[in-house]
Amino acid sequence: MTAITADTLTLARLTPAPPDAVERPVARVTTGPTGLEGLGFPVRRTLAGLPYALTDPFIMMDHMGEVEYEVGEAKGTDWHPHRGFETVTYLIDGQFLHQDSHGGGGVIAPGDTQWMTAASGILHIETPPASLVETGGLFNGFQIWVNLPAKDKMLPPAYQPVTGADLLLLTDGDAGSIIRVIAGNVDGHVGPGSTHTPISLVHASIPAGQRVSIPWQPSYNALAYVFAGSGRAGVEEAPVAAGNLVAFGAGDRVTLTADPHQDSRTEHLEVLVLGGEPINEPMEHYGPFVMNTRAELAEAVDAYQRGELGAVPPDALMPHVSTARR
Repeated sequence: MTAITADTLTLARLTPAPPDAVERPVARVTTGPTGLEGLGFPVRRTLAGLPYALTDPFIMMDHMGEVEYEVGEAKGTDWHPHRGFETVTYLIDGQFLHQDSHGGGGVIAPGDTQWMTAASGILHIETPPASLVETGGLFNGFQIWVNLPAKDKMLPPAYQPVTGADLLLLTDGDAGSIIRVIAGNVDGHVGPGSTHTPISLVHASIPAGQRVSIPWQPSYNALAYVFAGSGRAGVEEAPVAAGNLVAFGAGDRVTLTADPHQDSRTEHLEVLVLGGEPINEPMEHYGPFVMNTRAELAEAVDAYQRGELGAVPPDALMPHVSTARR
């Protein structure tokens, strides 16, 4: 795991749980199915099987990898449209290139986040660089779809790069864990990601045998996805391992504990913790479009077919085909 590291002794520490703290109970532990996305890269649909009422405003979260690509195997997406929501790509290992029809783009490196607001409509591409395609290598990351409320769905598109150096780093009371705040307010500390609705997005690395209690906004839902290692969730210590998604109940703290012995691949329990204020509006999802009604979905498809969601730019980035496979 090559995401951002730090000397924890120099970091601000989370507030210890007060006597009247309400720990969030574990409501569900699920394991999403795996499949292929885009031009054929592997993903785990981490939120699959959970009702939207438990995940609102998060529509989808794909774990891309973890995969060790052979020469010529690395793949991404070709140009495709979106409307009505935001895509958030957070990278752990490898690199991704992004370009969109609104002028956004760049390299997403380990520890970086790309925050693209599709809103009224955009075309974009996400693809590995030629170097990763030609030589192979490790790739690991996430793409999260965050819904927009009806009042914001037709705003102009926007693009926000958040580098690993921008992340707000915290630690627990024992200064053992690293809590990377990508977006939102965690215990009074605000991450760099700019959001349209109140959400928090955190990557926590918890050393073997240690426990972390994260203050969490009571009105938010709370989800935790384990992508490496094993441990326990909640004060009831429900067992969790890589590939598990935990949905928590009501309360004001989220507790996670790393098992004393981890596998040979990691020294930490690696968890993505996310939650937000539910939008509480109807949500209709069809392919790359997320709107409030089926009629709005039909209009999004028509708008795309009419070329109204943007155009592929003349200098367009295109998927690289390995010289070994031509």
